[in-house]
Amino acid sequence: MLLPIFEAVGGPFKNFLAMLHQIQLDYPADTSPIRTALITARGAPAHERVIRTLRAWNIRIDEALFLGGMDKGGFLKAFGADIFFDDQQEHCESARQHVATGHVPHGVANESS
Repeated sequence: MLLPIFEAVGGPFKNFLAMLHQIQLDYPADTSPIRTALITARGAPAHERVIRTLRAWNIRIDEALFLGGMDKGGFLKAFGADIFFDDQQEHCESARQHVATGHVPHGVANESS
């Protein structure tokens, strides 16, 4: 199972990621039934913060893909993702055409003005 995680790491999903990581630890990295991928529309150097955060939390990510503004939906389809979470409704709309998608109403993108 491949579970791309949403771009805005933290908030309500930190514990979820930590539990996935605990399951992953029961298996060698190359045979784990759960693989996680960070798929972000960001590019360098904006990607650095999320990588540092995941490392500080000791969360293993099997794949990290920085799309630099490319549409996530078609990419997720080609990637073969099983589940996708994102904090931006725009990315969820694109993704839901191809993969089970959950909107995470957390973070700056979801604050009411």
